Amino acid sequence: MVIYCLHSINTIRMQTIFETSATNTGGRAGHVESDNGVIDFDIRMPDPRGNQRAGTTNPEQLFAAAYSTCFAGALQHVAKERGLDDLGDFHVTATISFNQDEDGFFLEAILDSYLPTLDKEKGEELINAAHEICPYSKATRDNITVHLNLLIDE
Repeated sequence: MVIYCLHSINTIRMQTIFETSATNTGGRAGHVESDNGVIDFDIRMPDPRGNQRAGTTNPEQLFAAAYSTCFAGALQHVAKERGLDDLGDFHVTATISFNQDEDGFFLEAILDSYLPTLDKEKGEELINAAHEICPYSKATRDNITVHLNLLIDE
């Protein structure tokens, strides 16, 4: 197999921390597998009600899992930088919607962050700072709408 690079711009010197890969065959009615075999799923679109066929996933679920995990890591990083050592039993839920309008298909993201040990002001500060450094937030910036929500107990 010959690889032709169609587009690559690298103007910043960087150190690669690690690389991973996954291969899809068959598109949205296919199969995806990671290079180490941990991800090994059939891919199917949900039905019109949003129900996913058992044992299958879709690209939006995979993106939601990855984005929520990456954003949670960014929250931990900025918390540590600010001397906030206890985020408690925090979590991030990413909801990714697959949409269509007259221009075609597009994604939208909602990131719900629950930070039980922080007040509203500190929570908002941390979420905004995490959004600035999260690699997934950087990749989506100015490409998709991302809504940032702080969940608080009442």
